Amino acid sequence: MPKLRLTTQRESIFNNEVISKFELFNSLFLTLPFYKIKDTGTLLPLFFKSCEEGIANGEKPAQIIEEFFAKYTSYTDPKDIVDLLFRFIQYIERQVVLFDAVEDASFTKLNTTDEQSTLAFILKKNADNKPMLSKIEKLIDELSLRLVLTAHPTQFYPGSVLAIITDLTKAIRDNDLTSMNSLLQQLGKTPFFNKKSPTPVDEALNLAWFLENTFYFAAANIQEEIDQNLDEYNLETKKILELGFWPGGDRDGNPNIHAATTLEVSKMLRQILFRCYYRDFRVIKRRITFRGVEENIAKLHDVLYLNAFDQTCELHDISDELRDNLNKIKETLLAEHEGLFVDLVNDLIRKIDLYGNYFASLDIRQDSRVLRNVHTYCRANKPISSLYPADYDKLSEAEKLALISFKEATVVYTSEPDALTKDTIEVIKEIKGIQRRNGEKACHRFIISNCQQASDILQLIELFLWNGWSKESLTIDFVPLFETVNDLKGAAAIMDTLYSNPFYKAHLASRGNKQDIMLGYSDSTKDGGYLMANWSIFNGKTSLSAVSAKHNIQLAFFDGRGGPPARGGGKTHRFYASMGKEIANKNMQLTVQGQTISSQYGSVESAEFNIEQLINAGLTSGLKEKHNILLDPENKTLLDEMAEESYKAFVDLREHPLFVSYLEKLSPLKLLSQANISSRPVKRNGGGEMKLEDLRAISFVTAWSMLKQNVPGFYGMGTALKNQEKAGNWDKVLKVYQDSDYLKTIVDNCMMSMSKSDFTITAHLAADKEFGAFWAQLHNEFELAKEMLLKLSGQPTLMANYPVDKKSIATREKIILPLVLIQHFALEKLQHDQNEKDQHALEKLAVRTVFGIVNAGRNLA
Repeated sequence: MPKLRLTTQRESIFNNEVISKFELFNSLFLTLPFYKIKDTGTLLPLFFKSCEEGIANGEKPAQIIEEFFAKYTSYTDPKDIVDLLFRFIQYIERQVVLFDAVEDASFTKLNTTDEQSTLAFILKKNADNKPMLSKIEKLIDELSLRLVLTAHPTQFYPGSVLAIITDLTKAIRDNDLTSMNSLLQQLGKTPFFNKKSPTPVDEALNLAWFLENTFYFAAANIQEEIDQNLDEYNLETKKILELGFWPGGDRDGNPNIHAATTLEVSKMLRQILFRCYYRDFRVIKRRITFRGVEENIAKLHDVLYLNAFDQTCELHDISDELRDNLNKIKETLLAEHEGLFVDLVNDLIRKIDLYGNYFASLDIRQDSRVLRNVHTYCRANKPISSLYPADYDKLSEAEKLALISFKEATVVYTSEPDALTKDTIEVIKEIKGIQRRNGEKACHRFIISNCQQASDILQLIELFLWNGWSKESLTIDFVPLFETVNDLKGAAAIMDTLYSNPFYKAHLASRGNKQDIMLGYSDSTKDGGYLMANWSIFNGKTSLSAVSAKHNIQLAFFDGRGGPPARGGGKTHRFYASMGKEIANKNMQLTVQGQTISSQYGSVESAEFNIEQLINAGLTSGLKEKHNILLDPENKTLLDEMAEESYKAFVDLREHPLFVSYLEKLSPLKLLSQANISSRPVKRNGGGEMKLEDLRAISFVTAWSMLKQNVPGFYGMGTALKNQEKAGNWDKVLKVYQDSDYLKTIVDNCMMSMSKSDFTITAHLAADKEFGAFWAQLHNEFELAKEMLLKLSGQPTLMANYPVDKKSIATREKIILPLVLIQHFALEKLQHDQNEKDQHALEKLAVRTVFGIVNAGRNLA
């Protein structure tokens, strides 16, 4: 009953604080006069109504839109029609921002932490239990959380719009109608998109907005709370939270990133951090005006100002110098001034402990195939050429491992390398300089994507030893990334080989016997479907945890999670809370990307809440260390069968002759490169024909979300469950579901994907000569999945257990329904011959709708 009352209370708050306020402010918004079309705000409600009625009647998007123009306007010229549709798009994408701001303004009222999961509650509950306190202290010492911001192309709000959202959220929270009116007008006149694709440095600067405006404060606040809780029970404090950063370092498939880019981003992160430090220091300087601290204050002012604003100053790691001066000020305050304002000094010391000279660790990532080519290039030059046979690349893995010698050398390059090879060699050399200037943590991980064998890691180590690094000072962590279903199956064997290699074993010992392993959710879903991807990663984590424990290695899984459930998103903290003792889970690492950054970490309040949720998940699972029942032989066999059945259904779909052409013709897949939202290409083979294997997982998932079908987030689930029912195993499936939090999370996130699907929008395709049968196949699996998931979960409707989230999704889907129809209208028109000017206008129209649709989904792409 308490849970029911809480849910009802949250729904009431959501209705009053979000839905009602949005409707009120939206009516104000629609009266604002914007560029060109004065009556846009008047026509838009009629257009909404026409869209809803047309879909209900099974009409095609083009028919709905053409009937609207005939009924409510005098427009007949295609140019005027497209022009008005553009104005509608401008309004709607700003309505999405308004809804975001209204919802964010109510964040603290809608979201409350489960107190029983917090460190404070756990400590208080066990205050008199010394063995338990000792266990908590050990867990805290081992626990860590690393959030890594990535530049994946699903964050569509530019910095100027993010700033407006922040201010608008505050104005709504404060009921400041005057500011709201001004901000809504500013919003109406502020561009939402880039005229040209951003550079990697542009992407880094955009994401650094979140570092400066939310994470800088939120992480420090969380750490302060941890420090206070532990200090109260005389337990030693520990830095739990770390930040990572990919823009400028992630060069996998991005030819626009070079060593100079990485260097520039590292300097930018440092300078932004010192501006944050200087901002805090000015408050200290204004308050601490006492005798005895003048010299230290003056020293801090000079060094902070120089590093924050002088781009010509010589850079080196000055963390210790900053701490030393701040600690001397602190000692003086405590000894001579009753500790007045010592909290301000402690706050800055805490931030320096958290962020050092670098703010966020810059990861380097490159594909194993590129790294193999670099190794081949280096071997062709003296003195390395004498160490390897000419046919080395054709040798077996065992033969390669026997030859890898880890000899330090200075390679004499006699030929000009290709661009990727040159960049790899240069960035390996540049990392040493970044560490010298910003500290070792500034850039200490090299991630090998598409890692398929132990030699991929060991050969990369050799590249370091041949390009300026020594064995004794190899301050680099080598991180394999396993992405596909097959790679995940072989991951444990690869790591066993690595852990057994004498050189690598010694290297790990020098790094504290810690190993990071990255797992890719997006590509595994694209490769094997939703259930197989999640089950493969679960099994991969289990086997990797076991092999690491066998070698006494402390393992940290780095989860490459995207925004939507189809790419590993959804209720992320619930995944970590449900792992069980068989999976290494005390060092949580995950990518944060796309709208997930702005929706979950867009304000200090939401960032603190979501960071706390993840830390609490690590705490509760670490203390309980429950056995994961999915590993029981009978349950594992059941899930193996379900995953295989789901996998077969998904692979059969992928191999359907219409699969790629369906996406190409009916979604804006081919046009996504025109969105100017990323420095990275949409697919890996440049200008070649569209091939599924070359298509990036983000583009793949985004295309399905534009169709409102979200196939990667559910396809195969219905078939797998139905087959188990037919085989007489339903009671077994039901029991596993009821007993497994992990399976419940998979099901709940699948329902979230399905809640953002609406096959009625494309129902007219059922009669299409080319795609009718294919659409029916997709729709039938959707309906089957819906039927079986509701039967399994006992819920009357999708997401019935999360009524507030369900209502939020429904409201957002309603707002952007016209955008979806405009997009399909434009794509339908593009199927027919158009003159060059009209084709360009229609393509631009289709692309512009993507922004609002993705932003409304928050974790859609």
